[in-house]
Amino acid sequence: MTDKAFAAVARLEEVPQGTKKVVEVNGISVILVGAKDRIFAIRNLCSHAYETLECGRVRAGWISCPVHGARFDLETGNPINPPATMPIDTYEVRVTDDVIEVAV
Repeated sequence: MTDKAFAAVARLEEVPQGTKKVVEVNGISVILVGAKDRIFAIRNLCSHAYETLECGRVRAGWISCPVHGARFDLETGNPINPPATMPIDTYEVRVTDDVIEVAV
């Protein structure tokens, strides 16, 4: 079993609840989302049309693709509605001393 490598990507104060921030982790564009009293990390790429999700709306634990409106669960990455049928990548997050760390 290999230990996950976490990378420090932002300070907690940079991602208040209801906001998002795009960061790069190991060459992958990742969106940090403050929602449901947590920080979520998802890949900045819609599984349907491969558009970025950074301009998508965030509501009640999901993010929507700004192009076709597909919504994805922030925790699981699973699609909530068409046209998306495939999940998006989600990443483990931990907060250490007010620093957000992501394992990609």
